[in-house]
Amino acid sequence: MFFDEKYSGRKFITADKSYEEAEFVLFGMPMDFTGSFRPGSRFGPNRIREASIGLEEYSVYLDRGLEQINIHDAGDMLLPFGNAARSIEMIEEYAALLFKDGKTPAGIGGEHLVTWPVVKAAHEAFENLAVIHIDAHADLREEYEGETLSHSTPIRKACELLGPENIYSFGIRSGMREEFAYAASSGMHMSKFYAAEPLKKMLPQLKGRNVYLTVDIDVLDPAFAPGTGTPEAGGITSSELLEALHAIAGSEVNVIGFDLVEVAPAYDPSEQTSVAACKFIREMLLGFK
Repeated sequence: MFFDEKYSGRKFITADKSYEEAEFVLFGMPMDFTGSFRPGSRFGPNRIREASIGLEEYSVYLDRGLEQINIHDAGDMLLPFGNAARSIEMIEEYAALLFKDGKTPAGIGGEHLVTWPVVKAAHEAFENLAVIHIDAHADLREEYEGETLSHSTPIRKACELLGPENIYSFGIRSGMREEFAYAASSGMHMSKFYAAEPLKKMLPQLKGRNVYLTVDIDVLDPAFAPGTGTPEAGGITSSELLEALHAIAGSEVNVIGFDLVEVAPAYDPSEQTSVAACKFIREMLLGFK
């Protein structure tokens, strides 16, 4: 069982369709077992749902409303606490089921390691897959403190699975020297510090391709998103992230799934991080229709 079938708590705004009706399936991946600084991102999915109550269904950016699409909120996965390996297996199994059933997964983390099993499932389901990665951190380590299953490793794992030339990272401003050396020598595409403009320049290269998008909320400057486990000063604004998401939505790539990760509500009593996150999710749901 992936979910608590008796759960009757809050769902993301308008995500009230049945699984069978849904185009998008939104699901929480409440895991923060390998966070290297501040824990608590496992509470992100539920808090984002709660914050969505204040969100308009209508997007003035896209002139479209959430009531126009069918979304199912499956709730948070029942992941075995402390067992990263088994949790990853479960996420991959569920993502594979979604792809098999023709659904578009909309994942909410949780730490960034949760992206890795969804990418693995996408790789099995789709040909010509690329990953767009928007983040403050390179996440290109082979291990962290001897642990290969870490929120510092998912993009390196994706490079090794898909080939580094199929990974496109934006907004990066933190990592080990070795990570940047790997990015420079491997053939992957990395743009440092900014997201929107370099992404717009890169999107024509991805025309017609299947793309999985992963967004780490810490790509934003902590002034805009203090509620995250590993904040990094010098980040982009909320407006720039919206611009980047809309650029993807207006391009000729086929987004086959996406996630937003690393919201840790305990560090943001103002809730601005969760409020921003649910808006980004709305724009992705509407933009990738």
